[in-house]
Amino acid sequence: MSKKVLVVDDDPDVRLFTQTVLEENGYTPVLAKNGEEGEAAVRKDKPDLIVLDVLMPKESGIRLYRNMKTDKKFKNIPIVMLSGIAEKSFLRSQKVLTEFGGDPVPDPEAYLEKPVDGEVLADTIKKILG
Repeated sequence: MSKKVLVVDDDPDVRLFTQTVLEENGYTPVLAKNGEEGEAAVRKDKPDLIVLDVLMPKESGIRLYRNMKTDKKFKNIPIVMLSGIAEKSFLRSQKVLTEFGGDPVPDPEAYLEKPVDGEVLADTIKKILG
């Protein structure tokens, strides 16, 4: 059985691109168009890995990332951030949320900035999932 990868991104072109990369590399994609749908999909499908955008409507990737990494049931699911936002900005946002009383969270397993090459995305996922 192939490994399930949840793709959470509000851009339909990015979802389609990521879905294609996943399918070509033998993974089963599960798609969500915002953080709210993404969280529901995690709870329903328990993916092996999440590819997550940062800025989205209806719960941002910043919040979904924090929710996953502070939940005992889901904190071990690896997350690849795939965003147009610089990694430094994302990490700063996590630090700020921690300073305002949130639980500290680890850095993501990988951070890729858009646009990303399909081979780079596939190789990153392969390295994480084995």
